[in-house]
Amino acid sequence: MGEREQRFMQMAIALSREGMNSGKGGPFGAIVVRGEEVIGKGCNNVLAHMDPTAHAEIIAIRNACSSTRDFHLEGCEIYTSCEPCPMCLGAIYWARPDKVYYANTRSDAAAIGFDDDFIYRELSLPISQRKIPLIALEHPEALQVFARWGKKPDKEIY
Repeated sequence: MGEREQRFMQMAIALSREGMNSGKGGPFGAIVVRGEEVIGKGCNNVLAHMDPTAHAEIIAIRNACSSTRDFHLEGCEIYTSCEPCPMCLGAIYWARPDKVYYANTRSDAAAIGFDDDFIYRELSLPISQRKIPLIALEHPEALQVFARWGKKPDKEIY
């Protein structure tokens, strides 16, 4: 890892320490970088917000997208203090940054009580075998909304 990458990773790690020490949530921090500019940053705020989605990467992505007024982060890199969980990984793919750098691994996170492996295992199971039932309820009105979207001339695909 080069000097630039080390510098940005240090920022993400500092955010993880800061969030943990302030009691906001677990020891996770992330930043979004475009060129040499940090355009988004976040630390885990699950406890502060009582929000299970308030992970560092999600907050950093929201912050970056708000500051750039764009829902894509092409041309950006994300630096995160830990390998992203499945939720954050999904958000990262939707945001479309060029690269993600991480420090701690998901095994390191599991060793301190943040075990996301069960989610990875659940995702590989057929829907009918998952711990939380996902039940499809066919509803014609829902399909009508999708059909209208499909024909909407001014829609913006993301």
